[in-house]
Amino acid sequence: MSGTGFGFAVEDRLDGRLGRTGTITTPHGVVRTPAFVAVGTRATVRAVLPEAVAAVGAQAVLANAYHLYLQPGADIVEEAGGLGAFMHWPGPTFTDSGGFQVMSLGVGFKKVLAMDVSGLTDDDVIAEGRTRRAAVDDDGVTFTSHLDGSRHRFTPEVSVQIQHRLGADITFAFDELTTLMNTRDYQERSVQRTHAWAERCLREHRRLTVERADRPYQALFGVVQGAQYEDLRRRAARGLAALEVEGPDGVRAGFDGFGIGGALEKQNLGTITGWVASELPEDRPRHMLGISEPDDVFACVENGADTFDCVSPSRVARNAALYTRDGRFNVDTAANRRAFVPIDDDCDCYTCTHYTRAYLHHLFKAKEMLSATLGTIHNERFVVRLVDDIRTAIGDGRYDDFKTEFLGRYYAR
Repeated sequence: MSGTGFGFAVEDRLDGRLGRTGTITTPHGVVRTPAFVAVGTRATVRAVLPEAVAAVGAQAVLANAYHLYLQPGADIVEEAGGLGAFMHWPGPTFTDSGGFQVMSLGVGFKKVLAMDVSGLTDDDVIAEGRTRRAAVDDDGVTFTSHLDGSRHRFTPEVSVQIQHRLGADITFAFDELTTLMNTRDYQERSVQRTHAWAERCLREHRRLTVERADRPYQALFGVVQGAQYEDLRRRAARGLAALEVEGPDGVRAGFDGFGIGGALEKQNLGTITGWVASELPEDRPRHMLGISEPDDVFACVENGADTFDCVSPSRVARNAALYTRDGRFNVDTAANRRAFVPIDDDCDCYTCTHYTRAYLHHLFKAKEMLSATLGTIHNERFVVRLVDDIRTAIGDGRYDDFKTEFLGRYYAR
């Protein structure tokens, strides 16, 4: 939006495909895209200092509205000066809407992006999702806190209010979580509900933007759902792209960008991303929610995704799983006990330039906290660097060669 401090510009394009490079401008700095956004769920990338997150090359961090609402409370984050000030992160920040967590944690049903649905049978398909600890209606979601069992309710307006108080540069509209095990009929109704919620989010966002005009502008991204169905994905994308509402100041505005959410069939991830991206406006950024595996990143980038976030790099690092150009391995196995070499000879991260696999093996076996710190630094750097290299390769016109070389080596085992 002009005059807000937020914007997006496309730079290089991937020949014959939807992939591109670009720049997202926010009140707290720029993000050169494609970019991997480090996940700091509770206002921290677990086990590492913000300075270390910056050192691995992360351009932005994403925190979660659900978790920060429950603890310490959006009011405390706001009083601290917003998410960036609270966590001592000077760059751009994202917050997701909490829609994933109120269902995945509140329902107690694990939902995974880029799902592999091979082997599912009709008996695995569910119509309404689990409702043990959360209940969805057309107005919002009532859920049980995973911390203390207390009952809470998120509506589109509440989610936007929380995110405005958190103060992130980029926020997301509240959407309904579904899985690939929901029926087609339910997916249709969910897309309709998510669109209605998106309009309510946009209205509340416009109201709060005018009311809080003394604060830096916060962008709002609409979230495209529709599971594995092409018609639903395209319909949802077109609907959100066309959506505009009038604010209290009389100005009509739509979404500043878009997220691609919901469960996606891993084998069709690129295809689904392409369906959505081809329906969305060229002049607004597209964010993939919950993607970080190398093959998934390539598939999404070449089909039009600009930014990504995922907890996986830090989560697996805490369990001794580390990335290398030759694939992922577990450093706590016996083979690494006397391996006095870096995790990855090609890596320039702090961990690889100072420590060996043998030392990491020792830390994990001894259950030392430093194991999580050093492992996370390496994994975050690996994914950030991969996406940075993809961006450079697009600009240099050698994307296909880079993709073939990287994936051929990474998945050679």
